[in-house]
Parts: sequence; structure tokens; C-alpha cells
Amino acid sequence: LLAGTGAEEMCGGHPAASSRSIPAPQLSPEERLSPHMPESLRCDACHAIAFQIEEQLRRAEGKVGRKALSEPDYVEVLERSCSQGWESYGVQELDGEKRLAGPGLPRQESMTVMVMGGPWPSRLSKMCHGYVGERGEAQIYGAHRRGPAALRELLCHGEKGACA
Repeated sequence: LLAGTGAEEMCGGHPAASSRSIPAPQLSPEERLSPHMPESLRCDACHAIAFQIEEQLRRAEGKVGRKALSEPDYVEVLERSCSQGWESYGVQELDGEKRLAGPGLPRQESMTVMVMGGPWPSRLSKMCHGYVGERGEAQIYGAHRRGPAALRELLCHGEKGACA
């Protein structure tokens, strides 16, 4: 128990002196209500999707001794990757710029408020299914076999990619 003289210094001074107000990101009506991922967050979303696909495929290959998966197996893994709960992703605001944050994305500032849940999981799932539909399971799995950079290049950085 901290009591008597010196307690303030040990606890970091007076509460008013060390408290900071960190506002939540101010989301536009599009960011709050649209069923689609806002344009400004699509590149971050693509990197999150590529990371999740990579993780799921890597785990599945680990179970079969690092061998290549059969077509029915990788098709199932890709379906599972896109249909997973995307609840660990949300939006943070850094220096006035909104960024998607979560596993596989660059570490963001820790002293921010992240808005999670809401429309973000369904938007990520929808985008993921869109990529699988556009590119096809075989092409995505082939890129995965060449490495994480190849998968990100295929999904995010090509001529029609979200980060182009």
C-alpha cells in the first residue's frame, strides 16, 4: 500500500498531470455505414487478408508435413480463411489519418483508440471472398507457395491491386 509522503511521486505524480485524452477516430458516414471497405483503407485491408490467407495455408501445410496441399484441401482452407471472424481488426487514427490495424499489419501507435467490430469484419470477409473469386484458388495457392511477398504482390500490388 502506498500511503503518506512520496506516494504521488511513486505513482507518477498527480492524476491530472499524467492523464491524456485520446479521442476515438471520427468515422465518416461511409466509414460507419457502407457495406464496402472505404477506398482509403483497401490497401491495409488487402495486407490483412494476405496475412490471414498465408497463416491459414501455412498451418494447413504444417499438418501434412509441409507438403503441398491437394486442390480440395487448399480450396477449403481459402474458404475458411475468408469466412473466419475478422474481429481482431479495427480502425485507428494516427496523425489525422485512419488506418486499419490488427494482425499482420504494421505496428500502430499504442496510445490510440481502435474502433473494432461493427462493419469491419464483414467488409474484410467480403473483400477476401472477392479476391478468391477474382484470382481463383489455384492462382492464390500458387502465389502462397512462392512466398508471402508473392501472395501480397498478387492480391495487393498488381495493376488492379488495392495498393497500386
